[in-house]
Amino acid sequence: MRARSALFDVYGGHLRERGGAATIAALVKLLEPLDFAAPAVRTAVSRTVRQGWLEPVKLASGPGYAMTPRAERRLDEAAARIYRTRPSTWDGRWHVVVLEELPAREARDRLASSLQLLGYGALGPVTWIAPRPSPELTDVLAAEGVASAAFHGAHDGPDVALAARAWDLGALGADYARFVAEWEPVMSAVDGTTPPAAFAASQRFLHAWRKFLFRDPGLPRELLPADWPGHEAAEFFDRHTARLAPAVREFVDDSLGID
Repeated sequence: MRARSALFDVYGGHLRERGGAATIAALVKLLEPLDFAAPAVRTAVSRTVRQGWLEPVKLASGPGYAMTPRAERRLDEAAARIYRTRPSTWDGRWHVVVLEELPAREARDRLASSLQLLGYGALGPVTWIAPRPSPELTDVLAAEGVASAAFHGAHDGPDVALAARAWDLGALGADYARFVAEWEPVMSAVDGTTPPAAFAASQRFLHAWRKFLFRDPGLPRELLPADWPGHEAAEFFDRHTARLAPAVREFVDDSLGID
């Protein structure tokens, strides 16, 4: 886990519901159980400010940093997929995005990563599909200066086959099963009696789970294979996250000076 990723997880998972801002001192305290020293936290904050995700603010306890509107949209989008709070219904139509042209290689790689994070899968170099539109799509395309045409449409053929073409569901399912097998002994060893340790374990667990956002678009059940391992993995993630939540909440509130 890098300090920048840890910052995103802390803002999205904890600070978003507590006003969305914190001082550097509080951020250093929050990331200390994850083995990040103060200089690494300050460097990550500065880099995140330059990238337009955080902005300086004045807080009652001193200078701090708050999420920009762009960061709020990105973190809300990620949270909806991490905790699966979106409606799971599907109207049978795909959201199709056709890029007018491909950007240069570096920008193309960034764009592909961002589109995957929003739940889009590639059918070709310029054509992407998702089971539902992302509210962040316009921002992502604008950031790379890419024009596109987007529309909803039904597939003239088996939707299961189309989904299998856009996403490698076999490999994804195997990785979900591996995630449960690898993390079961790790999380079972954390009993929640030590808040900093519970926080560290919970954040590392979240970081590992969050990687699936780049690969799993949140397909409806009718498009998934039978006995989809992702369902068991989601239940496993939710169960351990909820179990450690009281200790994690205690640590975060203490770090922020909240009584």
